[in-house]
Amino acid sequence: MEIKAADVAKLRKMTGAGMMDCKNALQEANGDYDRAQEIIREKGKLVSAKRADRTATEGDVVAKIVDGKKGYMLCLACETDFVAKNADFIASANEILDIAVKNDAADVDALKAIVVNGQTVESIVTDKSGQTGEKVELAYYARIEAEQVVAYVHMNNKLGSLIGFNAPVSEEVAKDVAMQATAMAPVAISAADTPASVIETERKIGREQAIQEGKPEAMLDKIAEGKVQKFLKDNTLLSQALVKDNKMTVEQYVKANNPAATVVAYKRFSLND
Repeated sequence: MEIKAADVAKLRKMTGAGMMDCKNALQEANGDYDRAQEIIREKGKLVSAKRADRTATEGDVVAKIVDGKKGYMLCLACETDFVAKNADFIASANEILDIAVKNDAADVDALKAIVVNGQTVESIVTDKSGQTGEKVELAYYARIEAEQVVAYVHMNNKLGSLIGFNAPVSEEVAKDVAMQATAMAPVAISAADTPASVIETERKIGREQAIQEGKPEAMLDKIAEGKVQKFLKDNTLLSQALVKDNKMTVEQYVKANNPAATVVAYKRFSLND
């Protein structure tokens, strides 16, 4: 049957798929829009399955703050920078973020399970594989809540951070701390909340280095512990030297603005890590 351009355009608006994909789907479905949508979704599942072993190392990190107290951040990942920079793909990332915000999704599994217009978010992401011809995945999602929350996404949209404070700080201080976290990739807020596995790994590395340097056996544990403390100083957010003024730590910078304030929540994601 003859497929009119207006029909193709209508299906494209409904699915976001390419013009030729829409035309082919309508032809296969004999003009039935419902069946054509199913065909496009089936293609998305097929593309997703075929490219499951590919690495989605490009994409878009997007974030949103609600009422200054809740922060949401996600990354919709794909295979190429060409797709990541596509306006439709960026819009899709923001649409999924809006769904997360509207439903106050607690984690990535909860977000994937949300149903919108009869379709789960997980299925919507799969459909993007069919539309782009690439592996597309919801690579990351985080939500935090605190007295004051700020987000920072780097200009390349490949990395960003959410920071929560227990008490108000100035907009400048909040942004500086978020930028610091994004740039310096601390492993945790402080030594107290650093995973034990991370500390133990650094302790083993420090001990092995000391052995290779020929240090006495009796000094190995002390040297290893010193290495751990140096690691925590350099790699936990509050203890790091402030990038914009390395004469003070991040903690000192925050408390100079509000002595009662500190960082109580932190999430960071980077496509480059």
